[in-house]
Amino acid sequence: MTTVNQYQQRPGADAKAEAPLHHADLASLIGKGRQNAGVILRDRKLLGHLTIRGHASDPAFASAVSQATGLELPEALTLVSNGDTSLQWLGPDEWLLIVPGGEEFAAEQRLREAFGDQHVAVVNVSGGQSILELSGPKVREVLMKSTSYDVHPANFPVGKAVGTVFAKSQLVIRRTGEETWELLVRRSFSDYWWLWLQDASAEFGLEIRP
Repeated sequence: MTTVNQYQQRPGADAKAEAPLHHADLASLIGKGRQNAGVILRDRKLLGHLTIRGHASDPAFASAVSQATGLELPEALTLVSNGDTSLQWLGPDEWLLIVPGGEEFAAEQRLREAFGDQHVAVVNVSGGQSILELSGPKVREVLMKSTSYDVHPANFPVGKAVGTVFAKSQLVIRRTGEETWELLVRRSFSDYWWLWLQDASAEFGLEIRP
């Protein structure tokens, strides 16, 4: 196997990792929203994010990904998941693996061991992006306010994921359930999207959950 430098990026006990919306103190807002709110937000912070690049047409590559993650390579504009682990198509030769926080280093090791000497790339991008989960009966209305992409169920079924313009910027929308959607956001834009979602959800009521 080709030698690579792999680093444990997550701070240890002597340093505190802060989520992109740490300053917003979302924990203090839990239970303070409107009852029966139409939109529920969860900050799925500090998860492990790894990008994988290789050739989907190569059986050895596809087999190695499956062996290391327990998931089959998803087709274009889709994601597959098992519990808190998901694998999303980003492009013809790129995928995003999301694992529970703290497991990204081990996940990267498993991938590299499974790939052996294959010509692939695995990059830990956990520090650069995060996920905001939206659920509730009025989420689609909020999305319709925010993006020109068609989020009708006929065009955006469960399991679909697309990169698109959202609130005059760009992010990835992932539909993970009938009333559950995820926004894969860049860390530096987290505050902007948090402010946008508060305003877009105001008429329906916004509830924060842990």
